[in-house]
Amino acid sequence: MVKRRIVLISEFARATGLTTDTVRFYVRLGLLRPGAGTKGGRHPYQIFSESDLRAAERIRLSQAAGLSLKEIAILGAERRAGRMTSERRIEVVSAQIDKLEAKAAELKAMADYLRAKRTWLVSGEQGAEPT
Repeated sequence: MVKRRIVLISEFARATGLTTDTVRFYVRLGLLRPGAGTKGGRHPYQIFSESDLRAAERIRLSQAAGLSLKEIAILGAERRAGRMTSERRIEVVSAQIDKLEAKAAELKAMADYLRAKRTWLVSGEQGAEPT
């Protein structure tokens, strides 16, 4: 079970399944915005909250849907600025669906080519080689 506040980056990394280097990278990009603790001297511990856990999950899902970290950062900034309206969310999701469907068509074409190539190879390379 995840604690309400996770102080150490290693705890946050374990809770999210990310590496500490990835967490630090996301913080540098502004994708995660932990608070600063009071311990740690010149480099205070970062305090990660439940909202950081949700942000890490959004990042994971967004990347799985094909968004780049740059795109995720831009969308996060829009959300924090209050500009992520319902219409904007629909626009973003629709655009990503279009990209994924185009990618799916490319992958299907490649799989079809490879099936034809395999059939040609199994037949002893008879006939014209698939292109």
